[in-house]
Amino acid sequence: MTVSRRTFVAGAASAALSGPLSLPGLTNQVPDVREGFDPWLEIDPAALRYNVGVISGLAGGRPILAVIKNNAYGLGLTTVAAILEDMPEIMGFAVVKTEAAVALRDAGVRKPVLLMALFSEADGADLVSRDIDMILATDDSGERVARAARQVGRPARVHIYLDTGMSRMGIPYHRALPWLESVAPLGLDVRSTFMGFTEKTDFDPEQLRRFNDVTGTAKARGFELGALHAASSNGVYHLPQAHLDMVRPGIALYGAYPSDAESEHAMAELHTAVALRARVVRVERLRTGDTVSYGGNYTADKPTWIATVPVGHTDGYPRQAVEGARILVNGTLYPAIGAVSASHTIIEVGEEPSVSIGDVATLLGPNDPAIKPNALAEVSGSVYDVLMHLNPGLPKVLV
Repeated sequence: MTVSRRTFVAGAASAALSGPLSLPGLTNQVPDVREGFDPWLEIDPAALRYNVGVISGLAGGRPILAVIKNNAYGLGLTTVAAILEDMPEIMGFAVVKTEAAVALRDAGVRKPVLLMALFSEADGADLVSRDIDMILATDDSGERVARAARQVGRPARVHIYLDTGMSRMGIPYHRALPWLESVAPLGLDVRSTFMGFTEKTDFDPEQLRRFNDVTGTAKARGFELGALHAASSNGVYHLPQAHLDMVRPGIALYGAYPSDAESEHAMAELHTAVALRARVVRVERLRTGDTVSYGGNYTADKPTWIATVPVGHTDGYPRQAVEGARILVNGTLYPAIGAVSASHTIIEVGEEPSVSIGDVATLLGPNDPAIKPNALAEVSGSVYDVLMHLNPGLPKVLV
């Protein structure tokens, strides 16, 4: 096989996203990364699979198109795909980058892979030859896919993307029917038709009405639409009328609640599937008046012990964590103080040196409600950022 730039880049991406895991084709590193002082991620396959079961229950057993875009929300693209692929509830995977779709195929994923993005003309034939599904989302996308299919001499699988008010991607619903008439003669293999919600409570029902009107009329006119889907994690929880033929969850797969964590937890509990950990690298006693980190944002009002954890915003730990986030060490929660720098975060230990160099600090994980993704999001902004901003280069260990 000729090694093209695409083959090289996809292989490199797959290796970087996978990390040192005990999955087919992956091996745990020796010595264990957890024995050193660099930060690492722990991925819990049982939690991921449990969450799939929860989502399936909420969706009445409908098939799940698992959204593993953006490095599987920080947990590792090929890592998550390998864990979930054999589950019967999972009908396939969705990504938004061409390289991610290719990396999944190169890693051995055999279930359907949907690229929910526009692809370049140069990539089209490669995508069709790898059995990667593509979206019809622009006026010329039907012809674009058809040309790629002709190049390799095989049919192309496509999914129709309708814009019902998100105004991000897709064919606007109000001109979708004449557009479908232009696409129908191309002979493409249509597998599904879908939309995305704005997740604005008073507008979502109108979006769904538009979608149902267009798809209902299209079916009546004989257009092939495949399976209909609209519900992301938020829709799975809050819009049962939008479950349609299958559901398309993302963040809930990883154990984070999409919008209102308290009410959603009460509806169906998820298990946090990732932990961000590192070992304490410094313990020191501040004098009264000593300050901490850039800007001196923290000043000791009495003699106080502090500890340094080698995790910073380059690893994905949010800068805003010092506004109220806590870090778990030896079963005790300690506040993050000063400023989160690129590679370090400092915690306030207190009057006694109850933390030692080498102790494991957990900044994000399932071990305490205060460090779960939605809790960290309360001080840092969006729960999506908490997960998706995790550095893809962090070593990963299955637990």
